[in-house]
Amino acid sequence: MARTGRRPGESGSRGAILAAARESFAEQGYDGATIRRIAGMAGVDPALVHHYFGSKDGLFVAAMELPVDLGTVLPQLLDGGLDGVGERLLRFYLGALELPATRTPMLAVLRSAVRNERAAALLRGFVGREVIGRLAARIDRPEPALRATLVGSQLIGLALARYVIGIEPMASADTETIVRAVSPTLQRYLTGELPGDLLPG
Repeated sequence: MARTGRRPGESGSRGAILAAARESFAEQGYDGATIRRIAGMAGVDPALVHHYFGSKDGLFVAAMELPVDLGTVLPQLLDGGLDGVGERLLRFYLGALELPATRTPMLAVLRSAVRNERAAALLRGFVGREVIGRLAARIDRPEPALRATLVGSQLIGLALARYVIGIEPMASADTETIVRAVSPTLQRYLTGELPGDLLPG
């Protein structure tokens, strides 16, 4: 008789489920990914997925967690002051997208968010809390939340164009070319002058 529920090595099972979920969300998007298929890929009973994550929403939120601590990384990028932070932020971001361990969950989230409103809402909450909120708290310029959001929109658009859609020549351009082209825009969003009608008063 086939066993159901937990299998030996719970931490290994949870990690296997998350790896399978990220792969499935990346390939099928939020709508196409199913608990049953993810469980099959991880070699566990679907009941174990529900045990750990409760629902597909819960699994998606857990799958969004990156193998880097943004609470530590973002302050480190900003510790040198805002001069040059656009380039530092972009180099970190591109570096993460070039590594399979971080690229897979990031692209899974983006692909799902553009196909499904529920996934988009979950992504908005995550980005607002972990990225925009943390970044805005360190910007000592007018409209810090708007500036952080503009940076976020630039980075998300870059990831979609370069890694998801594969628009050429951006998709095959070397990292240094992207850094030289995009980092001045990020820097302007963070520290430059914004149009007057976007500022308070």
